[in-house]
Amino acid sequence: MDLAFDVYDGHTRVVSAFTAETLDAPLASLALNARDLDILRVTCAGYAVTYTYDRSAAALTVAFDPPVPPRTRFTLDTETICRPSSHVLEGLYYDGACPAGPPTQITQCQQWGFQRLVPCLDDMTAKCTYTTAIVADDGYTNLISNGDPAGPRYYPGLGRSVQEYRSITTPMAPYLFFLGVGCYDTHRREFEYPDGRTFSLELLAKPGSDAAAAERALDILADAVMWVHLFTGPAQYRDHETREEVWRQVRVRDEAKHAGDRAAIEASRKVLAGLVAAIQTGYAYTGAVYREIAMQNSDFGGMENVGNTTLAANRIMPYPEATDPAFEYMVRVKVHEYYHNENGSEVTGRSPFELWLNEAVTVHIENRHHAFLFGEAYSRLQTVLDLLDPEAGTLVLDRGAGSMPIEPDGFNDPNDLVTGVTYVKAPEFVRMIETLMGKETFAEGLGRYHDRFRHANASRDDWIRCMEETSGQNFSGMAATWLKEREYPVLTVTPTYDPASRRFTLAYRQSRSPEGRIWEFPFRFALVDAGGRDLTDRTVRIADEAGEIVIDGVDRPAFLSLNRGYSFYGKVAYRPPEDELYLQVQSDTDIVGRFTAFAALADRELLRLLEDPDAAVSTQFADLCTALLADDRLMEEAGGQFLTIFPSVGDERFAHHYRALYDARKRILGAVAVRHPDALLRVYRQAANAPGGSGYLGGEAAAIRQRQRKNTCLAILATLDTPEVHQLIARQFREATAATDRLTAFSLLLESSAPERREILAAFSLSSARSPVAWESFLAAVAGSDCDDLVAILREIESSPAFAIEQADQQRALYGRFALNRKRSLETGEGRAYLAQVLRRLAPVNEYSTVRALDAFAFIDGMEPRHRVPAVAVLADLLASLDAGAHPAVYNNARRFLIGAPKAVRAYEEEHGEIPALRGLAP
Repeated sequence: MDLAFDVYDGHTRVVSAFTAETLDAPLASLALNARDLDILRVTCAGYAVTYTYDRSAAALTVAFDPPVPPRTRFTLDTETICRPSSHVLEGLYYDGACPAGPPTQITQCQQWGFQRLVPCLDDMTAKCTYTTAIVADDGYTNLISNGDPAGPRYYPGLGRSVQEYRSITTPMAPYLFFLGVGCYDTHRREFEYPDGRTFSLELLAKPGSDAAAAERALDILADAVMWVHLFTGPAQYRDHETREEVWRQVRVRDEAKHAGDRAAIEASRKVLAGLVAAIQTGYAYTGAVYREIAMQNSDFGGMENVGNTTLAANRIMPYPEATDPAFEYMVRVKVHEYYHNENGSEVTGRSPFELWLNEAVTVHIENRHHAFLFGEAYSRLQTVLDLLDPEAGTLVLDRGAGSMPIEPDGFNDPNDLVTGVTYVKAPEFVRMIETLMGKETFAEGLGRYHDRFRHANASRDDWIRCMEETSGQNFSGMAATWLKEREYPVLTVTPTYDPASRRFTLAYRQSRSPEGRIWEFPFRFALVDAGGRDLTDRTVRIADEAGEIVIDGVDRPAFLSLNRGYSFYGKVAYRPPEDELYLQVQSDTDIVGRFTAFAALADRELLRLLEDPDAAVSTQFADLCTALLADDRLMEEAGGQFLTIFPSVGDERFAHHYRALYDARKRILGAVAVRHPDALLRVYRQAANAPGGSGYLGGEAAAIRQRQRKNTCLAILATLDTPEVHQLIARQFREATAATDRLTAFSLLLESSAPERREILAAFSLSSARSPVAWESFLAAVAGSDCDDLVAILREIESSPAFAIEQADQQRALYGRFALNRKRSLETGEGRAYLAQVLRRLAPVNEYSTVRALDAFAFIDGMEPRHRVPAVAVLADLLASLDAGAHPAVYNNARRFLIGAPKAVRAYEEEHGEIPALRGLAP
């Protein structure tokens, strides 16, 4: 495709020369995707053409007279107009304004956005090369598209300028196309591979960006690029010491380059050349420039675009206002989008249904990179917490009414696939395959996949076949269930031990899939003695409904460590005695085993309080919480996240009683605070003064773990709600140097009885509004809080000049976070009324954000009966107010949640009559 974009503030004129070749049959007509375009001209040299444009079907059909003969190259020329949007974040849309006036405009093409720019074959298999010319206002600092510049930018006059690009090295699916015109601060650094090859890294930040933060961001990106080169690829587990030495020597060389020490640079290059010649490296970038571009408004945190990755402006570099989770996300998203150059761009899934194939493998690599920097235990525990989170965790949503399989048979919009199923469950499927194959064999299989399908498209069968060929194992049946079915297995285990024969037997039975299939998965478990030593550690492939695992010649274990490392995506049903769980929490060498034991104890404690509201919190459990926080080794390894007590229980009687669960959890924390205030204060102060780690990222990782520890202590102490504790929290709020510390203190003050809470809220709102990064964090903190005046506060925030409903990050932070605050959004009349207004307002502005907010309704039938009918009413009224054709994703998802709540719908219809949107639909 040879493209010319003539960009103006309100429209863009696009001239396209689309060159293709017919296959083995004559081509009488060609149907192109073309959405919301004005068609000015359609011609083809050597042929008379006529065309019809069905705007509603987004189809431009071109007829050739005579038909194009077989095996003949032809060029279809079109001239069209597209118009940027202020709220449809697909195709060409506005993303702020330049200081000089013209609006910044960028594109988002995943998965069918390219057809909003130009008539095309908007299909993931339509890989092609591109030359692109951009003509735009000469006030723009940057005119950007895929590929390398075809020459310098030039200025023909009349206030216009031209930049041309050639993207011919990597044939590219249309969803990876990018166009941008805007004003940015451009930060650059050279990236040099160990063998001396170089290319340029660029970071395009919003005007007025901090140069030091941008330099840090480029260093983090450079580390990610080097890590992919050294620690991925088919031979990544060979020559480990050499790879580590290359990693170290690269830093020596780069420090010498920064200092301008020529002799040290050359000496280091000589050492690196010798080292790298002895190993097989992984992916190396093929372009001259790799560019990260700040986008202020997007449904996504990042999007790969072959040479031009767009990243959320609030996450593109380590701002002082960024929270710790935001910092970790920044580290993750940089390596994620870069690795898409190989997995996604060079090798591309065949269709949007296989979006998971691009994303799951990439997330798997992202997780390995995160573990490399932050520690395996910390990183894996973070993922497990994402799985188990009762509010928006993947396991709970996978059992909800809105869940879809990893590879569904249909969807309303490709954005329906951008969920935890694709980005958490699917990577867990990949991880299970790796566990069964072994890491080295998996790396070889992934290398075979990338080599075989480079510059081509692949199906999930192609990926599975590469894994089977490499390992000699069969994964097709396993994949058929995991990729096409919702939910997950529950493995019920029953241990027995015969002391006479020293035989241990673990009987198991798994639940079937919703369609009645048997799941296949790796199950790792260990028998552990009273001192925490493993008697045996086994990984078995579960592929039958029931069976036994027999281990002979083993001593009686003190406890079982089950599903070690969270070896399979699902749950284990096993109820050991409490003393075994306490022993496991204290001595299991597997961090996931320790945490799941702690979570099981917390579940029992919560359930006891729910069943008997007058019961006292167990002193043993309160003592355990304090002891774990005081365990320096545990906190250094896993961070304060280990002390996560979810407001949830496995018992379905109470699983979705959100207020009751929240209050029971608060009672537990309150009991810990009453019992151990001095110990908590001592640990709080110790964590506040803990030393950092080595290096920039090592130091940040250590600091994050200690802040988690410190703020967990503070949150427990906050339950005392005394003037002394208010002073402690207020001191942290005023003196905090880290955004996470300040935001935690603010949230605790907001939920307290401190007399100055409203005054602090007003002041913090004003100061946060000065920075988009701080403002997003502030909105999320308020929307997720638990205070009786919450809705009134949210309405005040909405009226602030700083709040912009068309900004996706603000939608997610305020509305999405409030929707999932179910104890307020669904279990109070005021909250339901506000949420109903939000959904109606948001649907015309951003369907994707609205659909994500609808996740709050995933378990209506599990709620207390008194809340079910009012919750159904919110969705019924929303459906009655929506145009199904204009907002299909919102309409169909809202309807899907109602279909998944038959008891609640039946009760509603008994009171209010039939819901028209459900008329004629089977339950």
